[in-house]
Amino acid sequence: MASRTLLAGCGKLGARLGERLANEGETVFALRRHTESLPSRVVAIGADLTKPLREPLPVVDAMVIMLPPSVDPDGYRPVLQHLRDGLQEAPSRTVFVSSTGVFEGWDGPQPITESHVPRPATPRARVIREGELVAEDLFGAIIVRPAGIYGPGREYLLRTVRDHRAIHRATRTNRVHETDLVRVLHALLRHEDPPHVIHALDAEPATLGDVTDFIADVLGVEPPTEGDGPGRTGNVFDGTAVRSLVGHLDFPTFREGYRDMIEHAAD
Repeated sequence: MASRTLLAGCGKLGARLGERLANEGETVFALRRHTESLPSRVVAIGADLTKPLREPLPVVDAMVIMLPPSVDPDGYRPVLQHLRDGLQEAPSRTVFVSSTGVFEGWDGPQPITESHVPRPATPRARVIREGELVAEDLFGAIIVRPAGIYGPGREYLLRTVRDHRAIHRATRTNRVHETDLVRVLHALLRHEDPPHVIHALDAEPATLGDVTDFIADVLGVEPPTEGDGPGRTGNVFDGTAVRSLVGHLDFPTFREGYRDMIEHAAD
């Protein structure tokens, strides 16, 4: 078990993971530009990874990299190189949080599994794939690809339904509740023989129309109408591997997740 973990890029997801690790007795370091909102139980490191670090980073057993594709206009390579240069030694385990967006524009078989190699077809997908490859090269990183992350504070679809915004109903979608994603990251840090690549998503891919219809029904409002013009086709991902890693999901489908969000918002 790692006793010292570095969270490189620590937003809402990292804060929840950091608190869980700290509650288990770990020393958790959280690196981000602005540290004011970090949990009190993590050791804050204020640094900008778009520039060389001024001070060496602490020696750690494990690291979780949670940096968005937009972290640097030049992509992931300079940022991850600055991170590696700042480490006195590479951690024995590194997890790189990527995205199923690496498959944007995919024209191969469905559903997509971890055995499929991305063929990036959009600028964003190419940046994401670059990050994966650089993280593998510099750190031997485990790659976790979350689908659309939702949960408290991540309420885009709820706002879409409440505001009666038009959608493309047939778009295929996948998602993972933030609570379950924290569990996936925790398992990847703890597992003796973790998978090299894993897709983090719930047990039921669904069309955007199916999801928004359910949300509208729970809210008691009219569902969104169909938007103009062509919409994204979307992909379907197989979540068998992630359920094998963590067992049951706290929110196995969008129904449990969005109902929980709506009910807690009403409290």
